[in-house]
Amino acid sequence: MPKKAPEYFAHPTAVLDEGCRIGAGTRIWHFCHISAGAEIGEDCTLGQNVFVADDVRLGRNVKVQNNVSLYTGVECADDVFIGPSAVFTNVVNPRAAVVRRHEYQPTRLGRGVSIGANATIVCGLTLGEYAFVGAGAVVTKDVPAYALVFGNPAKRRGWMSRLGHTLQFDAHGYASCPESGEVYSLGRSGTLTCITPDSNA
Repeated sequence: MPKKAPEYFAHPTAVLDEGCRIGAGTRIWHFCHISAGAEIGEDCTLGQNVFVADDVRLGRNVKVQNNVSLYTGVECADDVFIGPSAVFTNVVNPRAAVVRRHEYQPTRLGRGVSIGANATIVCGLTLGEYAFVGAGAVVTKDVPAYALVFGNPAKRRGWMSRLGHTLQFDAHGYASCPESGEVYSLGRSGTLTCITPDSNA
């Protein structure tokens, strides 16, 4: 009986270790390496020269641009965007002569997070849903949901809508996305909430 064709696309130069799990509709391009314990969801795109280590988890519709290495401990929810040459770590105090494989720290990216080109995400952090990290930022602390951060070290510079627009608030702490019309409320505790139901939830 003929072998069933995979439901995903992988360029002939990509290396897919036996045991990795790849969802239907996913596209894996030139010179990628997917390790045996990696799990990639449906409809993802991995650009050229992407490395995905054991125990990395990617949700649905995750876009990883060229030259990104996702090391053990990275977890991405659905609809995450990772720009070209973004950097992730998994040990806070590496030494060549010290084995720290038992000290890997998780990095969690919530739904809809965007990471700009050449940004660095230090391990052990959580980026809340729809957080937006500017190009070249060095992220050393957790990022709240919908926050716009950039700089070295990255600091919150504003708030972003689900569709990626900067939000402008009125005197009562409300803002609307100029594209979708979704309404957001900025609480006294400094947390942002979208008060319009998410049709894609």
